[in-house]
Amino acid sequence: MSYRHQFVEPFCDQAGDLPLGKVVCVGRNYAEHAKELNNAIPATPMLFIKPATSVVGLETPISIPQDKGRCHHELEVSVLIGKTLVNATAEESKQAVIGYGLGLDLTLRDVQDRLKANGHPWEAAKAFDGACPLSQFIPAAEISNPLTLNLTLERNGQLQQQGNTAEMITGIFELIAYMSTMFTLLPGDVVMTGTPAGVGPLLAGDQLVLTLFDSALKESGGFEGYRFNVLVGNS
Repeated sequence: MSYRHQFVEPFCDQAGDLPLGKVVCVGRNYAEHAKELNNAIPATPMLFIKPATSVVGLETPISIPQDKGRCHHELEVSVLIGKTLVNATAEESKQAVIGYGLGLDLTLRDVQDRLKANGHPWEAAKAFDGACPLSQFIPAAEISNPLTLNLTLERNGQLQQQGNTAEMITGIFELIAYMSTMFTLLPGDVVMTGTPAGVGPLLAGDQLVLTLFDSALKESGGFEGYRFNVLVGNS
């Protein structure tokens, strides 16, 4: 089944016919993740792109490429863009966001390590078909403060990743604004905002639970949290 943008119930119809575009990603946007891989923190955001062909829905089992070494999960808050952005301000970027969700930046770690050692680009490790599983999106109006969202990933009942968007080195809207100075962002594009510490390998049969939680709305009637169950299948 081909991917298309969708919102969670009861907002399913709000995505309309928004096309799937590119996925613009950032590396090392959480200090503890950079530290766990012995990477320096860059002075400016380190950007890369996943093509539309890398995107699949989280409702389908994750496919791990065979004979490519370790495939790591990297949980991230994903942001759905609804307006064209070029050289945008942070405020303009905020107004252009129409949804927030979760995504996995699947990474062939052994492939990436070899590429990095030779000073080569990372696409072979991060842009393969199925490398960007995305959840459904929560409408932006339902999120009280996207700068304090909690995200977690459990693997087979064990907590593997936990973070909060407040821990980002470059915040969501400043990050989108910076991206718009490098690439035109179009309606239907997705921004991946970086992964917290705790990345690790996936194996066929793994069961993942991903959660996105808005702690500011715990005591109110608005969006409080969303849980996604994911299965890792065979290739």
